[in-house]
Amino acid sequence: MFDFIRNHQRWMQFILLILIVPTFAFFGVQSYSSFMSEEPKMATVNGKPITQREYDQARRDQLDQYRQMMGAQFDPALFDTPAMRERLLDQLINQRLLAAAAADNRFSVSDETLRNTIASNPAVQDNGKFSPERYRAALAAQGLTPAAFEAGLRRDLAVGRVLDPIAQSARLPAEVAASIDHALTETRHVATRRFAAADYKGQVQVSDADIQKWYDDNKQQYQVPDQVQAQYVVLDEAAASAGIKVSDDDVAKYYEQNKSRFGQPERRRASHIMIKLTADASDAQRKAARAKADEIARQAAANPGAFADLAKKNSEDAGSASKGGDLGWIGPGMLTPSLQKAIDGLQKGQVSGVIESPFGLHVVQLTDLQPAQTKPLAEVRDQITEEIRKQVAASRFSDMATKLTSLVYDQRDSLQPAADALGLKIRQAGGITRTGLLPQDQAGPGAASASPDSALLDNPRVRQALFSPEVLRDKQNSGVIELSSDTMVVVRVAANTPAHVPPLDQLKDKIRQRLIETRAADAAAKAGQQALEALRKNPAAPADGFGNAVDVSRQNTQNMARPVLDAVMRAPATPLPSYAGARDGDDYVVARIDKVEPGKTDADALASLKQQLSGAWGQAENEAVLKMLRQQYKVEIAPEAQRVLQGGDTEQQTG
Repeated sequence: MFDFIRNHQRWMQFILLILIVPTFAFFGVQSYSSFMSEEPKMATVNGKPITQREYDQARRDQLDQYRQMMGAQFDPALFDTPAMRERLLDQLINQRLLAAAAADNRFSVSDETLRNTIASNPAVQDNGKFSPERYRAALAAQGLTPAAFEAGLRRDLAVGRVLDPIAQSARLPAEVAASIDHALTETRHVATRRFAAADYKGQVQVSDADIQKWYDDNKQQYQVPDQVQAQYVVLDEAAASAGIKVSDDDVAKYYEQNKSRFGQPERRRASHIMIKLTADASDAQRKAARAKADEIARQAAANPGAFADLAKKNSEDAGSASKGGDLGWIGPGMLTPSLQKAIDGLQKGQVSGVIESPFGLHVVQLTDLQPAQTKPLAEVRDQITEEIRKQVAASRFSDMATKLTSLVYDQRDSLQPAADALGLKIRQAGGITRTGLLPQDQAGPGAASASPDSALLDNPRVRQALFSPEVLRDKQNSGVIELSSDTMVVVRVAANTPAHVPPLDQLKDKIRQRLIETRAADAAAKAGQQALEALRKNPAAPADGFGNAVDVSRQNTQNMARPVLDAVMRAPATPLPSYAGARDGDDYVVARIDKVEPGKTDADALASLKQQLSGAWGQAENEAVLKMLRQQYKVEIAPEAQRVLQGGDTEQQTG
């Protein structure tokens, strides 16, 4: 066939022309070009598409950011949801809208504004001032050139001019702020009476027919999700350390090789007398300071025992003079080289001559000396044994990890060969779902939620591996999952239980208890509502059963349940007493309001409230502008976008 094509190229070209030309005639050249090259699109803004490729790239970048923030706890299922995908598409649309509005309105940014924006970034400042060197280094670390970065920043600043003035100029009307402040600070003197559901349980009757009907109507509430029973092996420090024995010879050899680590180096303690001398001192000042220091050195050498008194009288170092010049134990790098060298050359009690440093002139006395010491082997034996064990375990862990990676792939349908070769135990646990671990009462014996390894099995990467097609469907070993630098796990599915609703026999007691609690709560609510209506009809009647009254407000709730507090604060302020009621969990609470007082306005709190409300007001105005821009630039969501947003035919971000 290929010989025929090669030998009859002119005929083949003619045949192709006959086939193609009718296509152009029927569809048109533009349609043919679109058919061949147009990418799937998610939306159009001002007639320009946001392609699925752009969307997928943005989604990858977003998930990568979450993955970097959360590390091993990152679970794609929590972030790659329809709601999150729709929010991302909205963000891309908004970016296009703002860019189009900035371009059409010719918003621009001056060179001075650009320079000031860059210079105000602390990352490119040195001692609070713009540093060209740090600026170039910061850009180079991100692989950017100044020209590319500045062009992008200029564009972003121009786009920001679309909405920034709106949010910055938003101001909440003073009347609105005052009204909200009044609502937050108003205080009401309230007493409550509780109708407890527990008091009505004895009156509730639940028949088998009631249970059957509730089961038939609501069985999906008890649906148990798709779950697996997993076999797994864990390679960690404990597994790598098993069986390691450290001999006395190993300990002795390690001790000799690391003796310097098991002791204390020589330590010196010193005192000094300082005469200040600045770098810009005149010759006369230098001579005077030197003469004073020489005289102090002569007196100290003549009577070393009086050094502390000399320091208190003459030293110009405010930090040590009151302590007789004591500098404490001298550590590496604490003193200037000239002082350190002088102290290292002194004997205990000996006084130095005059020493010059950048701070002035010094006379130094060595007040104490502790020779270098080495701890005996018996004292550090346990420490050495543990260190050797950890070193051996680290080496074994590396070797075992390499072997484990190879072994789990050599025989994909069993963990036994890998476990036998490495001396690991195959563990087993059930009740693992795509989103977490089932409680023990649903998973039964051997539930992962009750296992010491529950945190390991609930790791998103482990659950993701268990529900991958090759592990779930084909019952193959997963790859090695590295959970941390010293913990690895390999899993496989021993059994899979599809999502199901347990039979009525297993749920009967739970449903009975639920119906009792629900009906008791309804009975308590009915009794409370009847009492509430009676009190409202006759406010002057005796109100029995109420507790001590407390002063509550929206800011000071006195631990009052939110539904009850809302009912209390919505109740009429006149006439008094006023009554309100609401459910509090299974109970019902009736509240009596005896007194209503306006709150005291705090100037600082009111200013803060206005600022917060103005920010919310500005955000609302921004949303209104974006909504208007969507109409102006004719935003259209492509029909195929819904399939992508719901998770169909789009790249899966796992890892």
